[in-house]
Amino acid sequence: MTSFDTTPQLNVWRALLALAVVFVMLATTGWTALRNQRGDTPLQASLSAWEDGRIGGYRLPDPQSQPAKLARFFSSLTERDRASLVRKYPLAVGNMNGAPVELRYRANRIALGQAREVERERIHDSRLTPSGKHEASRRMHRYEDLMEKDRRILAFDPDGSGRVAEVFGDLRKADRVSVVVPGVDTDLLTFQRTRRKYSAPVGMAESLYAAERATSPSTRTAVIAWADYTAPSGLGIDSATAMRAKEGAVRLNALVRALPGGSPVSLFCHSYGSVVCGVAAHSLPGRVSDIAVAGSPGMRAEKAAQLQTTARVWAMRDADDWIQDVPYLEVGGLGHGADPVSSGFGARVLSAQGAKGHAGYFEPGTASLMNFAEIGVGAYRSVHCAHEDGVCRTGLSGTAAA
Repeated sequence: MTSFDTTPQLNVWRALLALAVVFVMLATTGWTALRNQRGDTPLQASLSAWEDGRIGGYRLPDPQSQPAKLARFFSSLTERDRASLVRKYPLAVGNMNGAPVELRYRANRIALGQAREVERERIHDSRLTPSGKHEASRRMHRYEDLMEKDRRILAFDPDGSGRVAEVFGDLRKADRVSVVVPGVDTDLLTFQRTRRKYSAPVGMAESLYAAERATSPSTRTAVIAWADYTAPSGLGIDSATAMRAKEGAVRLNALVRALPGGSPVSLFCHSYGSVVCGVAAHSLPGRVSDIAVAGSPGMRAEKAAQLQTTARVWAMRDADDWIQDVPYLEVGGLGHGADPVSSGFGARVLSAQGAKGHAGYFEPGTASLMNFAEIGVGAYRSVHCAHEDGVCRTGLSGTAAA
């Protein structure tokens, strides 16, 4: 007798189940992607002011110019002129790909201070409900956290649920750069957590940075906690489609192309973040050497070769990660394609021993974190494969100094 679980009918039933869930969500909540357009956001207002601005009698360059052009512009200015632009247009400069990273850090500190004062006023706004005032208080305290001494905020946008990116290490001097791309329910308020620290972008990046330094003390590394895209909220329509991933992929590509220097870049993509990385893969510059996904619902491809990237593609999933139960298919735009840890996909499959569930891949002491660190420093021959045959290391060279 043929087992139902191994026949094509299983995929059909999974597809029907996925569609049924979608129709229920549509009937009860509507298409969450369809929202009324709002007026200018604080960032848009800052960019508009920049576009109308001048310095030394000359118009400022288009803020959407190529990073190299903007870098040349900023390098041509005096320190006094740069400081003046930071004061006048903090959100614009703080999010401008091509502006010197140290200047972006300074600009975002000013922008965070301004956003904090907005929330401080909202706390005392009699028109707000108690829950609205509570939300304002939480945001105000988060801005204060991000303004702490020595924090390097590379991007910040207070609009909506908010976007932010933070750097650990020195981007300009790094021999290797790692970017952590998180998944659903990532925003300003969930950017860092006290409980379940390593399930939030800041904890993930801090843990990876420490592990990379322990793995290869002589390798200068930098890690970016990148929550600078609008992630899906919960397991609804947005998380079942590629809409948010497509928007995020554009922003991720812009980030990588604006990074200083030419050192290799590794992407570490968790959950829906792996969808973002999959969509972005074909457009990323050649300096992206590795794309590693963990707890992935799919990368919008049936095979790794379809990602059209020269980067090495790695995948891992812990044995008790619930993501393995999602339908690994794509039907009418719903779903994200093949399982990246399946043998037919063609990724290099890594051990995730010790990760414990969907959010534990960056926990210290896990095989998953160690593998990420070894990829991050280029110690490819040291990675631990998911299978004893060591096939994930086939054809690899490269070690990092220990």
